[in-house]
Amino acid sequence: MPDLHLHRTPVVLTLAVSSAMLGACSSFDGASNRIAGIVTPYRMDLVQGNFVAKEQVEVVKPGMTRGQVREILGTPLLTSVFHADRWDYVFTFKRQGTAPQQRKVTAFFKGDALERLDADPLPTETEFVAALDSGRRSRPVPPLEMTEAQLKASPVPAKVPAPAPLPPLPASYPSLEPVGR
Repeated sequence: MPDLHLHRTPVVLTLAVSSAMLGACSSFDGASNRIAGIVTPYRMDLVQGNFVAKEQVEVVKPGMTRGQVREILGTPLLTSVFHADRWDYVFTFKRQGTAPQQRKVTAFFKGDALERLDADPLPTETEFVAALDSGRRSRPVPPLEMTEAQLKASPVPAKVPAPAPLPPLPASYPSLEPVGR
């Protein structure tokens, strides 16, 4: 008569190992969630559209031509056949960890002359550049010049011999047309 305990041992052992592995998976899942809160993927800053500074809007005055407005504000991001007398300048800036920024400037024309300009509150160019750099870790700027000690310690570059002069160009070139034509 065969011994039934020998046949049950692998089955019981398999069940025990499977149960232990399933228990480990749930604790690993908790650990991975804790790690995911610390480590985040890199997302680059996204800048889209036409940035229009406060200084530019202050220069634009009613009565200016379309060409003059385009010179100051740039080419509009949105123009429409259905709204031929309206130019839209839209700017969006998205950075990881901050709310997206959106600004809009709309120019309304009557014929070729600017009638009015509607704009969201706009930053100056200096404020905008400062906002681009905010949120980044600042590092000390490395010195751009070598000290006297560094200059004396650096090796003197070897003199490279001048290349040999090229042979003179021929006085005439052969014809590119086949002979006999």
